[in-house]
Amino acid sequence: MNATSQAIRGYAEHATSTRSNRRAEYQVIARVTQELRDKALDSKKNFAAYAEALHRNQRLWTALVVDIADADNPLPDELKARVIYLAEFTSHHTRRILRQKASVMPLLEINMAVLRGLKSEGPAT
Repeated sequence: MNATSQAIRGYAEHATSTRSNRRAEYQVIARVTQELRDKALDSKKNFAAYAEALHRNQRLWTALVVDIADADNPLPDELKARVIYLAEFTSHHTRRILRQKASVMPLLEINMAVLRGLKSEGPAT
């Protein structure tokens, strides 16, 4: 299992936050993910729109890192480290996509794993 898979699994298994925060996070991530998927499908015709969707996804991950850096954030340190790793991976992979050297699929898979974690009723044991 590679590091990305471990981080995705970790987030999905241990996502903990209040229900209202989960709902808001879910909605934002779902919207960004859907836009990224839609723009990726049309990337040959409108690369600028695709690049903008990639940028929004990158901003999302930056916001997640800022949120977990807050001293009042209740997430366990291990999960915070995984989110930071995923944000770094997203940044690196986005640059590769923009150079047309990588597929958007890993970013979509990561976002979908986070959505599954936020949708769950509670942390897995």
